[in-house]
Amino acid sequence: MRRASARSGRVRDASRLDESVREQAETVSGSHDDPAVLDQALPGAKALFWLVPPNPRASSAEAHYVHFARAGAAAIARHDVGHVVGVSSAGHGWPTPAGVLSAAFAMDAELRTSGAAYRALSMPFYMENLLRQLDAIQERGVFCLTCAADLPLASIATQDIAGTAAGLLTDPSWTGQENLPVFGPDRLSPDGMAEVISQELGRPVTYRRMSIHDHASLLRSQGAGDQTVRDLTEAFAAQDHGIYDADWATAEPTATDFRTWCREVLKPAADARASRHE
Repeated sequence: MRRASARSGRVRDASRLDESVREQAETVSGSHDDPAVLDQALPGAKALFWLVPPNPRASSAEAHYVHFARAGAAAIARHDVGHVVGVSSAGHGWPTPAGVLSAAFAMDAELRTSGAAYRALSMPFYMENLLRQLDAIQERGVFCLTCAADLPLASIATQDIAGTAAGLLTDPSWTGQENLPVFGPDRLSPDGMAEVISQELGRPVTYRRMSIHDHASLLRSQGAGDQTVRDLTEAFAAQDHGIYDADWATAEPTATDFRTWCREVLKPAADARASRHE
């Protein structure tokens, strides 16, 4: 965690911070579910960026998110931090369990108890998730999700999440507690994404829909426990059934469209992978 006079954030390894950042920030090592770490980092902080790290060994996603958020909410109140920006999910108010997405909603509820002004950055599908399938894209010309091939899938580039968060953290004029949908400008289906990827990589790439059952089997084959499988498959099922759709109507589109992301992120990653295998 790093502390500065106006804001506090988190980084796993302070040595990886850019030198210009290290010159302007005091670093505090530790996990932000630890009250002692938070008590080191938060004195004097006016704004806090909150992101819960994944933990596949947790008893459940919700227990993990709420554990962090309770420690955070207490520390935020204890140190009178005025503004908090949290990384959450689109789909607040979804009526059925949604696994890791519901866990994010529970986190938001806990952080609101701090009394600080709060913005829950409510995100859809991360474009960067596709980087996990770079091998399949390059070697087999395919990527897989559980979504319908011909229905639009809301997406967001992580650089736009960062930009939105930075804008809020450096402008203390906002008040209240709200969910803030942060969506990219496209309304592409997975088939449409495949077409753009093909054009940008210069090779045919197709989309293949995977059933929830098959995805659960894949997760188990990779060592995921029953609760982790449940948390992820519930989230994918909610995504398939339109959990992001209502927020699409109110989201202000961000700058990075899918083609730009493919050109600036996916293609360089693909090129770097290809050079390593030459």
